[in-house]
Amino acid sequence: MYRIIADEADFLVISKSANVHFHSQDGTAGVVAQLEQDLGIKLFAVHRLDTPTSGLLLLAKHPAAARQLTELFSAHRVQKYYLALAKGKPKKKQGWVIGDMAKSRRSMFKLLRTKENPAITQFFSTSVGEGLRLYLLKPHSGKTHQLRVALASLGVPILGDALYGSDVADRCYLHAYCLHFRYQHEEGHWQDYVYLDMPQQGEAFAEEAVSAALAAWREPGSLDWPSRD
Repeated sequence: MYRIIADEADFLVISKSANVHFHSQDGTAGVVAQLEQDLGIKLFAVHRLDTPTSGLLLLAKHPAAARQLTELFSAHRVQKYYLALAKGKPKKKQGWVIGDMAKSRRSMFKLLRTKENPAITQFFSTSVGEGLRLYLLKPHSGKTHQLRVALASLGVPILGDALYGSDVADRCYLHAYCLHFRYQHEEGHWQDYVYLDMPQQGEAFAEEAVSAALAAWREPGSLDWPSRD
């Protein structure tokens, strides 16, 4: 269900496996409940990942840490980067996807042309094979299904995303790749934390061309990100 990436004094960083529920449901423990059971400690969720999404998840170990981390996420002071694979030619290969989101059919969301309270996503992409592209996505907001809707709006739903696309694959190819934030410890000093998690599930993520592309994206925050349209 998970791998522990870092066990810090105030928080835990794990890599959630794909197709693992965040919350417990149908009598089955979600990843947070399973961690609490395995480690024998109380944990506090400060953000979440969709069930099909794998990758980095941050969990606070006490209420004070939970408050600070929740504030950092709410203020968009946690830099988050995701990887995705999609088939086809996108409407644009890099740039921004900006628009309000509204509920659609079958638990789906859709991107609107309006921009009153928009979902904002910045992205790069590169070809990793015939008709297949790897995307590096940086959300600037935290809307439900934001990245899945963003790529679908470009005409390239995420590979294996049963809700927004039609391509069948061994998993939904969306992975929480990197977290970068500054955290203030009780003793008063601030510390920078950067966590990077290479995807370990999915045949397509294991392709040599994907590994080569990721070698250039080992420090997502230092890349020359596309300017606002």
